[in-house]
Amino acid sequence: MKVTKLLLALFTAVALTSCNFTEEIYVNNDGGGKFSIQLDGSQLAAMAGKEMQNDPQAGKVIDSTFSFKELFAAKEDSIAKLPTDEQERLRKLENYTVSMKMNAAEQQMLFTMATDFKNIGELEDAWSAMSGMSALDKGMGKTNPMAQAGGIGNNNSLLKYSYDGKKFSRKATLLKKETAETENDSLGEAFNMIYESSTYTVKYHFPKKVKKVSNASAMLSSDKKTVTVEYPFMDYMKEPEKLNFDVEFEK
Repeated sequence: MKVTKLLLALFTAVALTSCNFTEEIYVNNDGGGKFSIQLDGSQLAAMAGKEMQNDPQAGKVIDSTFSFKELFAAKEDSIAKLPTDEQERLRKLENYTVSMKMNAAEQQMLFTMATDFKNIGELEDAWSAMSGMSALDKGMGKTNPMAQAGGIGNNNSLLKYSYDGKKFSRKATLLKKETAETENDSLGEAFNMIYESSTYTVKYHFPKKVKKVSNASAMLSSDKKTVTVEYPFMDYMKEPEKLNFDVEFEK
């Protein structure tokens, strides 16, 4: 099955049910590390398990990994025709790899985007960059599943991270408040139901023990090096600034 068909099947499924989104970061002593976003659609797989197993196409076991760079290479001519700013947005995803695992029998449906970074300050918001995938509609037509993905997580904000060994910060800034409100108000009833029943979890691993987290709902691991906070996905979509917090470390 081609990559575009795999993605189309996944994001069509995501758009039909609630999901758990997890943003995870591993920070090294030198400030570099690994970043990933995972969509867990196991709830859908559990609900439609029998139907998916009986469908030869939907019931097919998928375990695939590829890079956006490979995907873009196949559409190089189409991308070259896009405005420069749209091309630049797409290029931000080139270093991301995509992993897809779908198994109806095991009620598994996972989608992960991941990348390594040398400096967390340079880390781009994956959802914001992904929204640029809609620009490929002209080149891929109705077979462009990534345009659907951009719609799922785009909350019209700019997300920045900082880490200096003493403090870590996650800060989202709403870019165009009026536009964002209008777009969110116009979400279909079905999508509102999906967002309201979904969650967005941030899970950050640090090389040092955490002294304090500015979010009262944050949970610390037993070794005090991992911070986990779970939010309603609707907060992520409508009020991304609610997900902002700082972390201070022990000396």
